Amino acid sequence: MSGAALDRVLIVMLAAVGDAVHALPVINAIKRAHPRARISWVMQTGALTQLLTGHPAIDEVIPFARKDGWRGFLDVRRRLQSQRFDAVLVLQPYLKSGIVASFAPSPMRLGFDRARARDASWLFSTHRIPAHPLQHMQDQYLEFLAYLGVPAQPLEWKIGPWNDTERAWQSTFFSRYERPVAPIVVATSKAEKDWPAERWAEVSDALWHDFGLQPLLVGGRSPREVEAERIIFERARVKPASALGDGGLRGLAAIIEKSALVLSPDTGPLHLSVALGTPVVSLLGYTNPKRVGPYRRFSELMIDAYGDPGEDYPVSMENRPGRMARITVTEVLERVQRWATRD
Repeated sequence: MSGAALDRVLIVMLAAVGDAVHALPVINAIKRAHPRARISWVMQTGALTQLLTGHPAIDEVIPFARKDGWRGFLDVRRRLQSQRFDAVLVLQPYLKSGIVASFAPSPMRLGFDRARARDASWLFSTHRIPAHPLQHMQDQYLEFLAYLGVPAQPLEWKIGPWNDTERAWQSTFFSRYERPVAPIVVATSKAEKDWPAERWAEVSDALWHDFGLQPLLVGGRSPREVEAERIIFERARVKPASALGDGGLRGLAAIIEKSALVLSPDTGPLHLSVALGTPVVSLLGYTNPKRVGPYRRFSELMIDAYGDPGEDYPVSMENRPGRMARITVTEVLERVQRWATRD
Protein backbone atom coordinates (compact mmCIF):
# COMPACT_ATOMS: atom_id res chain seq x y z
CA MET A 1 0.00 0.00 0.00
CA SER A 2 2.53 2.54 -1.18
CA GLY A 3 1.70 6.16 -0.41
CA ALA A 4 -0.07 5.59 2.91
CA ALA A 5 -0.06 8.69 5.12
CA LEU A 6 2.48 8.25 7.90
CA ASP A 7 2.55 11.62 9.65
CA ARG A 8 1.31 10.11 12.92
CA VAL A 9 2.08 6.45 13.54
CA LEU A 10 1.26 4.28 16.53
CA ILE A 11 3.24 1.11 17.22
CA VAL A 12 1.47 -1.54 19.31
CA MET A 13 4.18 -3.78 20.76
CA LEU A 14 3.28 -4.33 24.37
CA ALA A 15 6.04 -6.54 25.74
CA ALA A 16 8.97 -8.89 25.04
CA VAL A 17 12.41 -7.33 24.68
CA GLY A 18 13.46 -9.53 21.76
CA ASP A 19 10.33 -8.65 19.79
CA ALA A 20 10.83 -4.97 20.53
CA VAL A 21 14.41 -5.13 19.26
CA HIS A 22 13.11 -6.67 16.03
CA ALA A 23 10.56 -3.85 15.76
CA LEU A 24 13.17 -1.07 15.92
CA PRO A 25 14.23 -1.34 12.24
CA VAL A 26 10.58 -0.71 11.35
CA ILE A 27 10.34 2.60 13.20
CA ASN A 28 13.80 3.70 12.12
CA ALA A 29 12.89 3.04 8.48
CA ILE A 30 9.66 5.02 8.80
CA LYS A 31 11.53 7.91 10.41
CA ARG A 32 14.18 7.77 7.70
CA ALA A 33 11.59 7.87 4.90
CA HIS A 34 9.33 10.37 6.70
CA PRO A 35 11.54 12.55 8.92
CA ARG A 36 8.59 14.60 10.16
CA ALA A 37 6.56 11.56 11.20
CA ARG A 38 5.53 11.47 14.86
CA ILE A 39 5.89 7.93 16.14
CA SER A 40 4.16 6.82 19.33
CA TRP A 41 4.66 3.40 20.90
CA VAL A 42 2.29 1.83 23.40
CA MET A 43 4.06 -0.69 25.63
CA GLN A 44 3.62 -2.32 28.99
CA THR A 45 5.15 -0.52 31.93
CA GLY A 46 8.39 -1.97 33.23
CA ALA A 47 11.64 -3.02 31.60
CA LEU A 48 10.61 -2.32 28.00
CA THR A 49 9.45 1.21 28.82
CA GLN A 50 12.73 1.83 30.61
CA LEU A 51 14.76 0.54 27.65
CA LEU A 52 13.04 2.49 24.88
CA THR A 53 12.19 5.81 26.51
CA GLY A 54 14.47 8.32 24.84
CA HIS A 55 15.06 6.31 21.67
CA PRO A 56 15.77 8.83 18.88
CA ALA A 57 13.01 7.49 16.60
CA ILE A 58 10.29 7.33 19.28
CA ASP A 59 8.51 10.63 19.92
CA GLU A 60 6.14 9.32 22.58
CA VAL A 61 6.03 6.28 24.84
CA ILE A 62 2.48 5.47 25.94
CA PRO A 63 2.63 3.21 29.01
CA PHE A 64 0.13 0.39 29.43
CA ALA A 65 -0.19 -0.86 33.01
CA ARG A 66 -1.34 -4.41 32.23
CA LYS A 67 -0.84 -5.37 35.88
CA ASP A 68 -3.71 -3.04 36.78
CA GLY A 69 -6.20 -5.26 34.98
CA TRP A 70 -9.22 -3.55 33.46
CA ARG A 71 -8.11 -0.21 34.89
CA GLY A 72 -4.96 -0.47 32.79
CA PHE A 73 -7.07 -0.97 29.66
CA LEU A 74 -9.28 2.00 30.57
CA ASP A 75 -6.30 4.26 31.18
CA VAL A 76 -4.62 3.46 27.88
CA ARG A 77 -7.94 3.76 26.02
CA ARG A 78 -8.44 7.23 27.48
CA ARG A 79 -4.99 8.29 26.37
CA LEU A 80 -5.23 6.82 22.88
CA GLN A 81 -8.70 8.15 22.17
CA SER A 82 -7.47 11.69 22.76
CA GLN A 83 -5.30 11.41 19.64
CA ARG A 84 -5.65 10.51 15.98
CA PHE A 85 -3.22 8.39 14.00
CA ASP A 86 -2.69 7.90 10.27
CA ALA A 87 -1.64 4.30 10.84
CA VAL A 88 -1.56 1.84 13.73
CA LEU A 89 0.92 -1.02 13.31
CA VAL A 90 -0.09 -4.03 15.40
CA LEU A 91 3.24 -5.83 15.52
CA GLN A 92 2.25 -8.41 18.14
CA PRO A 93 -0.50 -10.79 16.98
CA TYR A 94 -2.13 -11.30 20.36
CA LEU A 95 -5.62 -10.56 21.64
CA LYS A 96 -4.59 -7.89 24.13
CA SER A 97 -2.58 -6.11 21.42
CA GLY A 98 -5.62 -6.11 19.15
CA ILE A 99 -7.82 -4.75 21.92
CA VAL A 100 -5.38 -1.94 22.69
CA ALA A 101 -5.01 -1.11 18.99
CA SER A 102 -8.78 -0.84 18.64
CA PHE A 103 -8.75 2.10 21.09
CA ALA A 104 -6.70 4.25 18.69
CA PRO A 105 -8.71 6.36 16.20
CA SER A 106 -7.18 5.65 12.79
CA PRO A 107 -8.26 4.77 9.25
CA MET A 108 -5.68 1.97 9.24
CA ARG A 109 -4.95 -0.63 11.88
CA LEU A 110 -2.44 -2.86 10.12
CA GLY A 111 -1.91 -6.33 11.55
CA PHE A 112 -0.79 -9.81 10.57
CA ASP A 113 -2.69 -11.96 8.11
CA ARG A 114 -5.34 -14.24 9.60
CA ALA A 115 -3.13 -17.36 9.62
CA ARG A 116 -0.43 -15.72 11.73
CA ALA A 117 -2.66 -13.62 13.99
CA ARG A 118 -3.21 -15.51 17.23
CA ASP A 119 -6.21 -15.42 19.55
CA ALA A 120 -8.43 -13.98 16.79
CA SER A 121 -6.45 -10.73 17.01
CA TRP A 122 -7.00 -10.25 13.27
CA LEU A 123 -10.57 -9.19 14.09
CA PHE A 124 -9.25 -5.85 15.37
CA SER A 125 -7.30 -4.97 12.19
CA THR A 126 -8.74 -2.95 9.32
CA HIS A 127 -5.83 -3.94 7.06
CA ARG A 128 -3.58 -6.99 7.06
CA ILE A 129 -0.22 -7.75 5.51
CA PRO A 130 -0.41 -10.46 2.83
CA ALA A 131 -0.27 -14.09 3.88
CA HIS A 132 3.26 -15.45 3.98
CA PRO A 133 4.90 -18.61 5.28
CA LEU A 134 6.50 -18.28 8.69
CA GLN A 135 9.98 -16.78 8.58
CA HIS A 136 12.40 -15.13 10.98
CA MET A 137 10.66 -12.67 13.31
CA GLN A 138 12.77 -9.81 11.98
CA ASP A 139 11.66 -10.53 8.42
CA GLN A 140 8.02 -10.75 9.52
CA TYR A 141 8.17 -7.22 10.91
CA LEU A 142 9.85 -5.97 7.74
CA GLU A 143 6.75 -7.17 5.86
CA PHE A 144 4.92 -4.21 7.41
CA LEU A 145 7.36 -1.84 5.71
CA ALA A 146 6.84 -3.57 2.37
CA TYR A 147 3.08 -3.13 2.72
CA LEU A 148 3.53 0.57 3.47
CA GLY A 149 6.01 1.10 0.63
CA VAL A 150 8.82 2.11 3.00
CA PRO A 151 12.36 0.93 2.13
CA ALA A 152 13.70 -1.32 4.87
CA GLN A 153 17.39 -1.00 4.10
CA PRO A 154 19.71 -0.24 5.71
CA LEU A 155 18.54 -2.02 8.86
CA GLU A 156 19.08 0.23 11.88
CA TRP A 157 18.38 -0.41 15.56
CA LYS A 158 20.03 2.57 17.30
CA ILE A 159 20.18 0.92 20.69
CA GLY A 160 22.68 1.96 23.29
CA PRO A 161 23.49 4.68 25.82
CA TRP A 162 21.95 7.90 24.53
CA ASN A 163 23.17 10.59 26.93
CA ASP A 164 26.29 11.70 28.76
CA THR A 165 25.14 10.28 32.09
CA GLU A 166 24.74 6.81 30.61
CA ARG A 167 28.08 7.03 28.83
CA ALA A 168 29.73 8.00 32.11
CA TRP A 169 28.05 5.02 33.84
CA GLN A 170 29.32 2.74 31.10
CA SER A 171 32.86 4.08 31.39
CA THR A 172 32.88 3.69 35.17
CA PHE A 173 31.49 0.17 34.92
CA PHE A 174 34.18 -1.07 32.54
CA SER A 175 36.97 0.63 34.48
CA ARG A 176 36.59 -2.14 37.10
CA TYR A 177 37.97 -4.80 34.77
CA GLU A 178 41.45 -5.28 33.34
CA ARG A 179 40.37 -7.98 30.88
CA PRO A 180 37.91 -7.88 27.96
CA VAL A 181 34.44 -8.61 29.33
CA ALA A 182 32.32 -11.61 28.31
CA PRO A 183 28.75 -11.38 29.68
CA ILE A 184 26.94 -14.65 30.39
CA VAL A 185 23.13 -14.47 30.32
CA VAL A 186 22.32 -16.93 33.10
CA ALA A 187 18.54 -17.35 32.62
CA THR A 188 15.55 -16.44 30.45
CA SER A 189 11.83 -15.84 30.85
CA LYS A 190 11.16 -19.59 30.50
CA ALA A 191 13.00 -22.31 32.39
CA GLU A 192 12.84 -24.51 29.26
CA LYS A 193 15.15 -22.06 27.44
CA ASP A 194 17.77 -21.99 30.20
CA TRP A 195 21.09 -23.84 30.14
CA PRO A 196 22.23 -25.63 33.32
CA ALA A 197 24.02 -23.26 35.68
CA GLU A 198 26.71 -25.80 36.57
CA ARG A 199 27.74 -25.86 32.91
CA TRP A 200 27.95 -22.08 32.87
CA ALA A 201 30.39 -22.42 35.77
CA GLU A 202 32.67 -24.60 33.63
CA VAL A 203 32.42 -22.16 30.73
CA SER A 204 33.16 -19.26 33.05
CA ASP A 205 36.39 -20.89 34.22
CA ALA A 206 37.45 -21.56 30.63
CA LEU A 207 36.75 -17.96 29.62
CA TRP A 208 39.09 -16.85 32.41
CA HIS A 209 41.86 -19.43 32.11
CA ASP A 210 41.91 -20.26 28.39
CA PHE A 211 40.73 -17.09 26.67
CA GLY A 212 41.85 -14.26 28.96
CA LEU A 213 38.32 -12.94 29.32
CA GLN A 214 36.47 -11.56 32.32
CA PRO A 215 33.26 -13.59 32.72
CA LEU A 216 30.37 -11.43 33.89
CA LEU A 217 26.94 -12.74 34.90
CA VAL A 218 24.17 -10.50 33.57
CA GLY A 219 20.39 -10.33 33.72
CA GLY A 220 17.87 -9.43 36.38
CA ARG A 221 17.42 -10.74 39.89
CA SER A 222 14.51 -13.12 39.46
CA PRO A 223 14.58 -16.21 41.69
CA ARG A 224 15.92 -18.39 38.85
CA GLU A 225 18.65 -15.91 38.00
CA VAL A 226 19.70 -15.57 41.63
CA GLU A 227 19.76 -19.35 42.00
CA ALA A 228 21.87 -19.69 38.85
CA GLU A 229 24.27 -17.09 40.22
CA ARG A 230 24.57 -19.06 43.48
CA ILE A 231 25.36 -22.30 41.67
CA ILE A 232 27.91 -20.67 39.40
CA PHE A 233 29.63 -19.00 42.35
CA GLU A 234 29.80 -22.35 44.15
CA ARG A 235 31.04 -24.40 41.19
CA ALA A 236 33.46 -22.03 39.46
CA ARG A 237 37.12 -22.22 40.47
CA VAL A 238 37.48 -18.49 39.72
CA LYS A 239 34.42 -16.59 40.87
CA PRO A 240 33.05 -14.55 37.96
CA ALA A 241 31.90 -10.99 38.33
CA SER A 242 28.17 -10.41 38.56
CA ALA A 243 26.07 -7.53 37.31
CA LEU A 244 22.67 -9.14 37.89
CA GLY A 245 20.21 -6.29 38.29
CA ASP A 246 22.75 -3.54 37.56
CA GLY A 247 21.43 -0.66 35.50
CA GLY A 248 18.26 -2.31 34.22
CA LEU A 249 17.89 -2.99 30.51
CA ARG A 250 19.58 0.24 29.49
CA GLY A 251 22.55 -0.65 31.65
CA LEU A 252 22.60 -4.11 30.11
CA ALA A 253 22.64 -2.57 26.63
CA ALA A 254 25.56 -0.39 27.72
CA ILE A 255 27.42 -3.45 29.01
CA ILE A 256 26.80 -5.48 25.85
CA GLU A 257 27.85 -2.62 23.58
CA LYS A 258 31.39 -2.52 24.98
CA SER A 259 31.85 -6.24 25.66
CA ALA A 260 34.10 -8.53 23.65
CA LEU A 261 31.73 -11.50 23.44
CA VAL A 262 28.29 -12.39 24.82
CA LEU A 263 27.03 -15.90 25.64
CA SER A 264 23.27 -16.26 25.74
CA PRO A 265 20.30 -18.58 25.28
CA ASP A 266 17.23 -17.35 23.38
CA THR A 267 16.25 -14.20 25.23
CA GLY A 268 16.29 -10.42 24.84
CA PRO A 269 20.04 -9.91 25.41
CA LEU A 270 20.79 -12.24 22.50
CA HIS A 271 18.94 -9.92 20.13
CA LEU A 272 20.36 -6.82 21.83
CA SER A 273 23.82 -8.22 21.07
CA VAL A 274 22.98 -8.69 17.40
CA ALA A 275 21.53 -5.18 17.19
CA LEU A 276 24.63 -3.69 18.83
CA GLY A 277 27.01 -5.69 16.65
CA THR A 278 28.61 -7.51 19.58
CA PRO A 279 29.55 -11.13 18.78
CA VAL A 280 27.28 -13.59 20.59
CA VAL A 281 27.50 -17.32 21.19
CA SER A 282 23.82 -18.30 21.15
CA LEU A 283 22.41 -21.50 22.63
CA LEU A 284 19.07 -22.61 21.15
CA GLY A 285 17.16 -25.81 21.68
CA TYR A 286 13.68 -25.08 22.96
CA THR A 287 12.82 -22.50 20.29
CA ASN A 288 13.25 -22.65 16.52
CA PRO A 289 16.55 -20.98 15.47
CA LYS A 290 15.21 -20.27 11.98
CA ARG A 291 12.56 -18.09 13.58
CA VAL A 292 14.28 -16.57 16.62
CA GLY A 293 18.00 -17.14 16.16
CA PRO A 294 20.57 -14.37 15.65
CA TYR A 295 19.50 -12.40 12.58
CA ARG A 296 22.05 -12.37 9.73
CA ARG A 297 24.96 -12.02 12.14
CA PHE A 298 26.98 -14.48 14.21
CA SER A 299 25.18 -17.58 12.92
CA GLU A 300 28.57 -19.32 12.87
CA LEU A 301 28.63 -18.93 16.67
CA MET A 302 25.16 -20.41 17.18
CA ILE A 303 24.58 -23.85 18.72
CA ASP A 304 21.47 -25.50 17.30
CA ALA A 305 20.13 -28.20 19.61
CA TYR A 306 16.58 -27.77 18.26
CA GLY A 307 17.00 -30.03 15.27
CA ASP A 308 18.12 -33.62 15.21
CA PRO A 309 21.34 -34.44 13.30
CA GLY A 310 20.67 -34.01 9.60
CA GLU A 311 17.12 -32.72 10.15
CA ASP A 312 16.00 -30.01 7.75
CA TYR A 313 13.24 -28.69 9.97
CA PRO A 314 10.89 -25.94 8.77
CA VAL A 315 10.39 -22.52 10.34
CA SER A 316 7.72 -23.05 12.95
CA MET A 317 6.44 -21.91 16.33
CA GLU A 318 6.81 -25.42 17.73
CA ASN A 319 8.81 -25.54 20.95
CA ARG A 320 10.87 -28.62 21.80
CA PRO A 321 11.29 -29.15 25.55
CA GLY A 322 14.37 -30.88 26.88
CA ARG A 323 16.67 -29.91 24.03
CA MET A 324 18.79 -27.34 25.89
CA ALA A 325 20.35 -30.09 28.02
CA ARG A 326 21.81 -31.58 24.84
CA ILE A 327 24.24 -28.67 24.53
CA THR A 328 27.64 -29.56 25.96
CA VAL A 329 30.33 -27.38 27.49
CA THR A 330 32.65 -28.55 24.72
CA GLU A 331 30.29 -27.20 22.06
CA VAL A 332 30.08 -23.81 23.74
CA LEU A 333 33.85 -23.54 24.09
CA GLU A 334 34.30 -24.59 20.48
CA ARG A 335 32.21 -21.57 19.46
CA VAL A 336 34.26 -19.34 21.75
CA GLN A 337 37.41 -20.68 20.11
CA ARG A 338 35.88 -20.00 16.70
CA TRP A 339 35.29 -16.40 17.78
CA ALA A 340 38.80 -16.06 19.22
CA THR A 341 40.46 -17.23 15.98
CA ARG A 342 38.20 -15.40 13.54
CA ASP A 343 39.76 -13.27 10.83
